[in-house]
Amino acid sequence: MIKIGMMIGDRYEIMEKIGTGGMSDVYKAKCHKLNRFVAVKVLKQEFSENANFVSKFRVEAQAAAGLMHPNIVNVYDVGEEGGIYYIVMELVEGITLKKYIEKKARLSVKEAVSIAIQVSMGIEAAHNNHIIHRDIKPQNIIISKEGKVKVTDFGIAKAATSNTITSNVMGSVHYTSPEQARGGYSDEKSDIYSLGITMFEMLTGRVPFNGETTVAIAIKHIQEPLPSPREYVPEIPVSVEQIVFKCCQKSPDRRYQSMAELVADLKKSLISPEEDFVKMVSPDEEASTRAITDKDMVQIKRRSGQAVKRESLEEPLRLKKNVQRVCREDAGERNGERNREKHREEDGLKKFQPEREEEADEENGEYDSRMERITTVLAIVAAVLIGCIVLFLVGRTLGILPFGKEGGAQEKPEASPEQAAEEQAVQVKMPEVVGRQIGEVKQELAQLGLFPEISYRENGEYEEGLVLECNIGIGRPVDSSTELLLTVSTGISGIQVPEVVGLSKAQAVSTLEQKGFVVNKTESYDEQVPKDSVISQSPEGGAKAPSGSAVTIKISQGAEDNKVRVPNLIGVTEMDAMARLTELGLPLGSVTEVNNDDPALTGLVCYQSYSVGSFVDRGTAIDLRVSIGPRQMTYRYTGSIEAPSTEEDPEYVGGLSVHVTVDTADGVQLLNTDTTSFPIPVNYNGIKSQKGTITFSYTITKEPTTYTDPETGEVTTTEGVSEQRMITREVEFSPEG
Repeated sequence: MIKIGMMIGDRYEIMEKIGTGGMSDVYKAKCHKLNRFVAVKVLKQEFSENANFVSKFRVEAQAAAGLMHPNIVNVYDVGEEGGIYYIVMELVEGITLKKYIEKKARLSVKEAVSIAIQVSMGIEAAHNNHIIHRDIKPQNIIISKEGKVKVTDFGIAKAATSNTITSNVMGSVHYTSPEQARGGYSDEKSDIYSLGITMFEMLTGRVPFNGETTVAIAIKHIQEPLPSPREYVPEIPVSVEQIVFKCCQKSPDRRYQSMAELVADLKKSLISPEEDFVKMVSPDEEASTRAITDKDMVQIKRRSGQAVKRESLEEPLRLKKNVQRVCREDAGERNGERNREKHREEDGLKKFQPEREEEADEENGEYDSRMERITTVLAIVAAVLIGCIVLFLVGRTLGILPFGKEGGAQEKPEASPEQAAEEQAVQVKMPEVVGRQIGEVKQELAQLGLFPEISYRENGEYEEGLVLECNIGIGRPVDSSTELLLTVSTGISGIQVPEVVGLSKAQAVSTLEQKGFVVNKTESYDEQVPKDSVISQSPEGGAKAPSGSAVTIKISQGAEDNKVRVPNLIGVTEMDAMARLTELGLPLGSVTEVNNDDPALTGLVCYQSYSVGSFVDRGTAIDLRVSIGPRQMTYRYTGSIEAPSTEEDPEYVGGLSVHVTVDTADGVQLLNTDTTSFPIPVNYNGIKSQKGTITFSYTITKEPTTYTDPETGEVTTTEGVSEQRMITREVEFSPEG
């Protein structure tokens, strides 16, 4: 039983409880050997006698002890004492990402991406050591007071080569991956899914899937598509939205395959937030999960009807029985000719209700020999077909077969990786657009992932905004790479679009806006066109378009140059500095904490290794120094303390016993002594306050006096009295160094 104030391992004094988890409690403790504060994670008492939990706890210690990274909470020690199992970790002063999100409602895109980059780098270090976290969530991410982001609680982490994790996954169900929710195998890509959900929450302030029970939420992770974060926050850039989508694909093969790929896209999103550069992977449809079509249903029914209970048949027939079980609710292992006939008559996924089982069993012997022959023939045919397909693909790849050159078709050149990714894009059928309003059409096409190029034509027969032509016919398959051209009527009130190519950006915008057009601007490098001048426009100059429609102009950024101007990072936080550098393609170098005389820079960048405005090559690392505040000024007090002077107390006489104290302005007492002789020599160093006070306390004793009245001769005697005196003297100490 852990109690406040107890000592563990003869060195860790438990100070206070600072957190609790599913398996353990976390305490703040002081290490008396190294004189520093640490966090001690202690396995809960109810689990300490369970060998399984103890094993998990030890695995956590062994896994985490091998990880050393700035974005991972470091592990210092591990031990067991009197049935108490504990891990000693770095104490990070700060708040969890969960509380940070709750405090700010939602994070800005730049801040969310910066945090995601740091978390990804920490997880990447773990993955490089074959350690999977399996419980990535905002509660396990800590943001320190200095702005450092650290991943903690490798509570159910295991070596990647160990046995697969079972259904008792301990992570929060809001962030668990579909394969974890099913209780199946989980690997590095499970962490990528959980980080994608965490990014969704950072950007929107909410989790994508919620429900009344954990089972309901887990089913949503498995079945429901991820909602777009832009539904809740429209200003989220396209690239960031696509990164979240790719992280949270249901199939692990469609996600990022490594944290390094994710970090690269996150950094690119800071540089080009509106560029749709994220490439979605489309694995073989046979290996992916998809909806069952009517055609598939017919095939499944046909194959299911041909399946026969046969112990001597192995994998091929067992596979058919598995398919059969998918398509029926109560199947068992019953089959026969009448069952197949009824199966053909049913439409959709329904129960297979065999009729007259006795007759079916009697006919089994007859079908055994037939099915054996059929299976053999089908296996031979399948082998031949597979061999032909392989030969065809190899021959076409090597260019030794003339396929595709006849019938007017031309052989296509080898596709680039980008073209191959585009060919894998999901295709949809082209909807009917001619005769409809362009606003409605654009909205529908955007939902399908299609973004057309629009030109305008003056036409008195059709009203303004009506689509006149489309270069793609209705029902044709299209995807995001298809060039889609729409011609829209301007009616008879179309306005001629002015020619702005070659003008400066300011002139072009002014000219177009004066004509009533909305201006959209994109940027591109061009060696021939001066910087900040228009390269091209759409619609082109001279064409007619409705008033208020958009004209897109492409602005030149001049010749592409690898040189980057170093920004001013002084006075910003380390996190903001990293975001600015990442936007410019400059990596963050070393970050050290130093003293700085300017108190306003405490906690902020006070030094950068390259001066502001200088040009460096893209990829140059910039080192930073972060201020921890002004250096503490120290003082010394040397010399001697003299006795109270006549000005301070005319009645003081030497030889009295005096109590002398010297106190600094911040309450530190330097001297506390009694003396009868002055001066008192003093020599003190390392004083943190510039001023102090010397206090003298002593007793004055007055002798008895006798007074005789001259008129009456009466004698009066006054007794001697003692009087307490206290004298204070201000003192100023001398600076050291």
